[in-house]
Amino acid sequence: MGSVTLTGSDLTLDELIAVARNGARVEISTDALAAMARARDVADRSLAEGRQAYGVSTGVGSRKLFDIAKGDHDRLLVRQHRISQGQPVAHEIVRGSALRLANALARATTVARPELAQLLVDALNDDRLPVVRAHGSIGQSDLAQMADLADGVLGDRELVQGEAITLLNQSAFATATGALAFADAKVLLDVLDHAGALDLEALAGNRDSVHPAVGVARPYPGLQAALARLGGLLEGSEVESRNLQDPLTFRTIAQQNGACRDAFGFVERQLAIELNAAQSNPLVVVDEDRVFSVGNFEMQPLATALDVARLALAPTISTAAERSVKMLQKDLTGLTHGLGEFPDMAESALSEYGIGVQSIAVEARLLAQPVSFDLVSTTQAEGIEDRMTMAPLAGKRLAEMAELGARVVAIELMFAAQACDLRGEKLGAGTARLHAAVRRFVPFLAEGAALPDLEPLVEEIRSGRIVA
Repeated sequence: MGSVTLTGSDLTLDELIAVARNGARVEISTDALAAMARARDVADRSLAEGRQAYGVSTGVGSRKLFDIAKGDHDRLLVRQHRISQGQPVAHEIVRGSALRLANALARATTVARPELAQLLVDALNDDRLPVVRAHGSIGQSDLAQMADLADGVLGDRELVQGEAITLLNQSAFATATGALAFADAKVLLDVLDHAGALDLEALAGNRDSVHPAVGVARPYPGLQAALARLGGLLEGSEVESRNLQDPLTFRTIAQQNGACRDAFGFVERQLAIELNAAQSNPLVVVDEDRVFSVGNFEMQPLATALDVARLALAPTISTAAERSVKMLQKDLTGLTHGLGEFPDMAESALSEYGIGVQSIAVEARLLAQPVSFDLVSTTQAEGIEDRMTMAPLAGKRLAEMAELGARVVAIELMFAAQACDLRGEKLGAGTARLHAAVRRFVPFLAEGAALPDLEPLVEEIRSGRIVA
């Protein structure tokens, strides 16, 4: 399982997954702890010299006009922001949020003491993390969820002056939600590549559509990667093409999935920055011995990226569903209606799943609506808090889309495996392995047999094990 060392500058998506989902232990580098101490010294000097610093020497929001005295103001400030509502989020999101918050503190651009970061890491390693509720963030720092997390980790402990704003004015919840969702979407895209290859075998499609020359003539990196994968999976196939030109959803699998892969490259670059970027207000600049107010809680970079991820993924899910429906049609496949074992059977065989796959695909597609362009106008905090990105919602919708997409692919793979068995021709080396993997969970549907339970196959798809 290994461990993850936080420096504030090099946390990766794989490390976040290792901690959030697999329980990897966390430590903070000694250099980061020393840097945090220096940043706290800047805050202490600022307070001692009577310099104003938002949230450190003053209240927050519209109360920024008022100076605060030493005492328990910071602890109270955390409790007064516990306004989240709804169901608890998944524990992996809480763990991911705690990790991202600890990494933000390790960056040493806040007024947090090293002891506070260590407290958070200890709670993470001991898995002593609180319930965090789903609703309440507008994506300009996750005040509501960060208050849930901070209050639960702190327990009866007090904070020193200025540390409350450091814990609250963070977007760790949105970042963790989006990162975990994107990891699932990446896995789904890999499986979609494999499923597309098996679909071509099922239809007896024209394999010229995945010829390497296609990518030479149109040199998108994602297209070239998809062509290489599809071509490799189909290598050795002896399935004879039935058509000069297949339906677009089959003929352009590489173009569809490649476009998604190119978009995901942008998302991955944004996430790599956001996992390590300062997200809080105020900002400590040690070299200038200053603490000043900034807008690094603005989450448009991440929210836009997550919107792009859904917009790119939705067509791949929609076309997978369309390919599935087409595999039920005798005139297109040259096989049987509904992929039944024998022609002219009265039973519907797999036909009813055609309705189900369309329903799920529609639900997934509707989640693609962007959320990051929404705007709120408010009189809160004298009307200056007038922006929203809804970054947590962007991540939540991506997670839901990936889950629904796995269900579409489960039906797609069941149909393709059935069609390949009915066709009885030799598959490519890669598609044969995938066919065998599907058959471990879904048997051939013989005449008179009940429809299978797809949940085990869905789980294999979501985990990526189906193509591992």
